[in-house]
Amino acid sequence: MKIHAEDFRVRPGGSADLDTWPTNVKPFCSSKESYKDLLHQHVKLLAALQQLHYASSRYAVLLIFQGMDAAGKDGSIRHVMSGINPQGCEVFSFKQPSAEELKHDFLWRTTCRLPERGRIGIFNRSYYEDVLIARVHPEILDGDELPSELVDKKSIWTERYRSIVDLEEHLHRNGTRIVKVCLHLSKGEQRRRFLERVEDPDKNWKVSHADIHERKFWDRYQKVYGDCINATSTKTSPWYVVPADDKDNARLIVSRIVIDALSSLHARYPKTTPTRRRELQAIRKHLER
Repeated sequence: MKIHAEDFRVRPGGSADLDTWPTNVKPFCSSKESYKDLLHQHVKLLAALQQLHYASSRYAVLLIFQGMDAAGKDGSIRHVMSGINPQGCEVFSFKQPSAEELKHDFLWRTTCRLPERGRIGIFNRSYYEDVLIARVHPEILDGDELPSELVDKKSIWTERYRSIVDLEEHLHRNGTRIVKVCLHLSKGEQRRRFLERVEDPDKNWKVSHADIHERKFWDRYQKVYGDCINATSTKTSPWYVVPADDKDNARLIVSRIVIDALSSLHARYPKTTPTRRRELQAIRKHLER
């Protein structure tokens, strides 16, 4: 089956109702071997595209991964980007804000980590946490130390959506291409993965009481994720909601999305100018002595 990234893209002004959006789709491969072969092809193509992207140095690419705990963010990044040259790519994982970060606006800590032109930046969680977790647990706003007159809990989320859209439009106008992936997991599959982590000694470190506690807010998270995606999926910085119950399928979809994003840049190796050609000839003569 051919993978069409557009099937998972949320159109501007569309409605991503995560209660009805599928967490699983028909497998794209008939066996584990065919999956590995296709993923290898995608990884190889991504490596070639990244080399062109790095050499041309015209755009920056920012990939944002969001999703519930155990949705597969780490695994998707690790498998899909396994062929990428580390010199041209940086991954940042955003946890609970530090005391220094809380002294700034909610976009500050991620803005400091934006990729340069020619590079790929990957955010494992991002500034979107401040309209997701903070909305499910509004008491988090108290830790932001904002002036009380600036915190209207009815309008602050709409205002933050606007700040995010404005930032992403600004970045797009200045050469950063943004692709946002929400790995959409079912509650039942999350439970299965948590149990697997409990049973596997090598995965014990991945599970905590906090993870289990957050399951109590599952329905609330689905609502705020949907609201956020609908408010911030734009023509230039779209959201892709990827069914994540099948890890293999999800990784193939994500790799297709990233391939399409890099291909759309039409990167080329820099052309050699007459001046540069004369310089190369002088270098050649020097080396042939």
